[in-house]
Amino acid sequence: MLGALLAFAQIRDRVWARYEHEMQDPVEDPPDALHKAEFALGRLRYRSPMDRGRRYYRWGIDVNKGDRIFVSLLKRLTRVDIQPIETIVDVSSDEIFNLPWIFAGSVGDWRLSPTEAERLRKYFDRGGFLMVDDFHNEREWANFMAGIHQIDPTARVEELEDGDPAFRTVFDLKQRVRVPGANVVHGDMIERGGVEPHWRAIRDGQGRMKVAICFNMDVGDGWEFADDPDYPERFSSEAIRLGVNYVIYSMTH
Repeated sequence: MLGALLAFAQIRDRVWARYEHEMQDPVEDPPDALHKAEFALGRLRYRSPMDRGRRYYRWGIDVNKGDRIFVSLLKRLTRVDIQPIETIVDVSSDEIFNLPWIFAGSVGDWRLSPTEAERLRKYFDRGGFLMVDDFHNEREWANFMAGIHQIDPTARVEELEDGDPAFRTVFDLKQRVRVPGANVVHGDMIERGGVEPHWRAIRDGQGRMKVAICFNMDVGDGWEFADDPDYPERFSSEAIRLGVNYVIYSMTH
């Protein structure tokens, strides 16, 4: 009984304990979890009709182990003064305006209310950057774009060329490879019918990328399983390099 109470107290005291029942892979906080820094990695918490009756919610896939590993490697590979854990921000909260860089997974299943879409439009108008990942097939693409067009009916998507500045900020990613999910990494690497990987973007009126789109791939798994010997290192390295490039691009463009 005493052991159970101590375990509960430990979970309760973790920074994001209130969301852990929605996460796929919650982990312990590091000792310096409350350390404040100049940059925080935002993780978008959104609603999905697929959340009901599931062990974890769609926004919570790869959370929060994947974010923690990426944060630690971003700190190691760059001079970014970064907070040691992610900051979970609800799409319905104005706290979103405090985070210039936000990551969202499984956005092929998101559903935005008019108020949430308007808040995200203001977020982009103020210079915010969103990286989206881990959605596959044309149905999920259409649902993602329905949300984007709620935010901005004029938004246009483009395929990123090999020489795009986002692929050259820190690491040269001219030769890129698909980052597959851990569930398909030892097979054909095709998840939920998403055959061809795409590196896409939405830009603002000045040509700056404001949404980085990883479609038919799973960069979040590349982060989450970077410490797993069963997940090939070359895919984790690709995921980490891509994430680092997108962070530095957002800070320098």
